[in-house]
Amino acid sequence: MNPRLELLQAYPFERLRGLLTEVQPDASMSALNLSIGEPKHPTPALITDAYAAALGGLSHYPATTGSEALRESIAAWLSRRHGLPALSPRTQVLPINGSREALFAFAQTVIDPSADALVVCPNPFYQIYEGAAILAGATPWYIDQSPANEYRCDWAAVPDAVWQRTQLLYVCSPGNPTGSVMSQSEWDRLFALSDRYGFCIASDECYSEIFFDESDPPLGALAAARAAGRDDFRRLVVFGSLSKRSNVPGMRSGYAAGDASLLAAFLLYRTYHGSAMSPPVQQASIAAWGDEVHVIDNRRQYREKFDALLPILAPVLGVTRPQAGFYFWAAVPGGDDAGFVRELYRHCNVLSLPGSYLARDSVNGSNPGRGHVRLALVEPLQPCIEAAHRLARFAAGWPGTAG
Repeated sequence: MNPRLELLQAYPFERLRGLLTEVQPDASMSALNLSIGEPKHPTPALITDAYAAALGGLSHYPATTGSEALRESIAAWLSRRHGLPALSPRTQVLPINGSREALFAFAQTVIDPSADALVVCPNPFYQIYEGAAILAGATPWYIDQSPANEYRCDWAAVPDAVWQRTQLLYVCSPGNPTGSVMSQSEWDRLFALSDRYGFCIASDECYSEIFFDESDPPLGALAAARAAGRDDFRRLVVFGSLSKRSNVPGMRSGYAAGDASLLAAFLLYRTYHGSAMSPPVQQASIAAWGDEVHVIDNRRQYREKFDALLPILAPVLGVTRPQAGFYFWAAVPGGDDAGFVRELYRHCNVLSLPGSYLARDSVNGSNPGRGHVRLALVEPLQPCIEAAHRLARFAAGWPGTAG
C-alpha cells in the first residue's frame, strides 16, 4: 500500500457529512444546498444534441490527444477569450477529462520526489492541490489569504528557502472560495520568481467565465504571460473546464494549455494513465467551445442571484460581491464556522460548508478559513433567495452577531 495515502486528510464533504451525522434538520422546511459548487443551470441543448449525435463514436478507441477538431476549437476559444495570437493546437493545447483530474495528474508529471520538493498553494484552497502534491512525493506549503490582504497571496512573504525547494506552484484565479482575481503585477512577480527558482506554475481557471461585467472579464494567465513578453508560456500551464462555463459538470471536459515542453511530458504521462476523452464528449465539447450565447446567459443568471442575495445577507454577514465565481465567502458571527453550519442545517435545513474545511493551519498556527462559510449560489434564483432569507434570520440570532 502506498504509505502516502495515510497523509491525505478527509475531503471537505466527507468532513461535512461527519459533522452532520447526528443532526436532524427541520423537516417542515425544504432542503436547500449551498455547500457544493455543482452548477445547477440546465445544460444547453446545443451541447446535449451534439453529444447524442456522436454516440456512434463509442465504437472507437479515442486518442489521448483528442481529435484535431477539438484541439482547434479549444485553441480558437483561448485566442478569442484572452486576445492571444493563434495557439498551436498540436503542441500548446491538450484536452483533459475535467480540471480536477488534470490538476492532480500534472503534479505527478513535473515533481521529482527525490529532491525534497515543495508544492506551494494558496490557503484556503481546492483540496486537489494538496492531494496531488502529497501523492507525487512532495510536501505542500501554504500561503494564507485573509481579509487583511484582500484574499491575495503575499508572494514576497515566502522565504527564499521555500522557493529554493519549490517545484510547482498552484494558483487559482478567480479564486475558490474567495473569488479574488490576480492582477498583471501579481503575475509579473510570479513569473520573475519562476525564472529565478525554476518552478512550474499550474493556473486553475475553472471559474474564469463566471464574472459580472461583460466588458471586463478576469485576466487569465496566458494573457498575463503574453503581456509580460512570455509568448512561449515557459513553465506555465493553464487548466480550464466546461463544467462551470457551460453547466456540464458530469461531462468532465476541459483543457490544459501553455508551455509546449511541459504539455509534451504531460501527454506522455496521460498516455499511460488512460486519460482519453470519449468521442461523444469531444463532439459536445466542440459545440460548447464554439458558442458564447449560452455562457453570457449563464453569467446573467448568476448576476441576478448576487443582485438578489446581497441586500439580504450583507446586513448580517457582511458579504460583498466577489470579483468573479459563484461563491459568497462569508464571515461567521462569533467565528465558529463548523458550529454555524451544523446549527443552520438543524434549524433551517440549509447546507453550507465550513471555511476551515477548505484550509490548513499555517506556519503561525492559524487556519485562514476558520470563521468563514462558503455559500455556493448554484441553485435556481428562487431557492437561493429562500435560502438567503433563512440564513439571514438564523445569523441575526447567532451568538456573536452585533446588535
